[in-house]
Amino acid sequence: MAAEATSEHRVKNVIAGCVGNVLEWYDFALYGFFAPIIAELFFPSDDQLTGLLATFGIFAVGFLMRPIGSVVFGILGDKVGRKKALEISVVMMAVPTTLIGVLPTYETAGIWAPIFLTIIRLIQGVSVGGEFTGSISYVVENAPHPPPQRGFYSSWTVFSLLGGILLGSAIASVITNIFTEAQVQSFGWRIPFLLGLVIGIIGLFLRSGLDESPAFKKMKEAGQLAKTPIVDAFKYHWREILTVVGATCVGSINFYLIFVYLTTYLSTETHLLLSSALEINTISMILLMVLTPVMGYLSDKVGRRPILITGCLILAISAYPLFVVLTWDNFTYDLLAQFVFALGLSMVFGPFGAMMVELFPARIRMSALSIGYNIGFAIFGGTAPFVATYLIDATGNKLAPSFYLIAASVVSLIVFFVIRETYNDDVG
Repeated sequence: MAAEATSEHRVKNVIAGCVGNVLEWYDFALYGFFAPIIAELFFPSDDQLTGLLATFGIFAVGFLMRPIGSVVFGILGDKVGRKKALEISVVMMAVPTTLIGVLPTYETAGIWAPIFLTIIRLIQGVSVGGEFTGSISYVVENAPHPPPQRGFYSSWTVFSLLGGILLGSAIASVITNIFTEAQVQSFGWRIPFLLGLVIGIIGLFLRSGLDESPAFKKMKEAGQLAKTPIVDAFKYHWREILTVVGATCVGSINFYLIFVYLTTYLSTETHLLLSSALEINTISMILLMVLTPVMGYLSDKVGRRPILITGCLILAISAYPLFVVLTWDNFTYDLLAQFVFALGLSMVFGPFGAMMVELFPARIRMSALSIGYNIGFAIFGGTAPFVATYLIDATGNKLAPSFYLIAASVVSLIVFFVIRETYNDDVG
């Protein structure tokens, strides 16, 4: 009975950690979904491309702060605890998000409008630097083992991340459908951002009720906490950190191009209605969410590497033909194309969190994992929409983003071929 109660308690902790992740990523995703409107209001220009590049440039700047966040929250997680790091990160995301909802535009504040927006994105970038890696570390350390269940448990953290972005997509879709285009441009876009205040309160409440992870408790009681986790991570685990950087390439570029940037792509390059593009994004995101835990579960049965390799192959082979389909300006075909992307990406996302956590010992886990993951996402994920927009303009080819997707998939494919199998490793 005691073992059963412990198992139930772990599940409750995992759910609470995942729910906080939902709220965090809802905040961050909104910026991507409303990029065309933000471009017009904060970066007015006669050239639509110039405004979009500026908007996605600020999007990238937020990601470039993630490595700083990884250091701050990595130290917090390894020295103070996973729980405290998660509590702080959710507040640091929700407050700036609320502020975006009340920011004056360029028309009323001039150059100060984009400056304030940039500062807010920098703060959010620091917060995101500790959010996902803290959440994934906490969840994996709470997962029962043996038998192997860490892939399945950790996949729910990715599920919750997708749930937060789905919530942002769904609310954006509702806003664009119930208000006229002029109303959305005037005030409608602000409504989802203003919900950040409610989100912050709920997120902090949920995470304040978490127990510390068993692995951290064990280290603390034994007096084995790292005194300099960042230094130790680089000194003894730099190879694993580089492995994580390379592994993030496929997930970050594919995700931010297909499930954040593509709404802008469909509405500006193929002239599909923004509301229709958001509907496609919402439906395909649901499929990705459903498939991710399935792939996490399968990785507990056959290992992480076979699932990860297969996902990369699907994305590399299908990227070009799927982008050809996307240029046909047809709702049904666009939806089917994103379904294929969702299948390949779910095979990466399902095992990905557990694989990363299993690479590192518990005493420096959050520091090393956060650094590798956030450097990868800063380089590849945050710049993905900007690079895609630039490639189309530089080449005059609407299919140019597909070549970027192929390159990303091949890079991570090489990493997954050489990485060691970890699904039966002890995580402390």
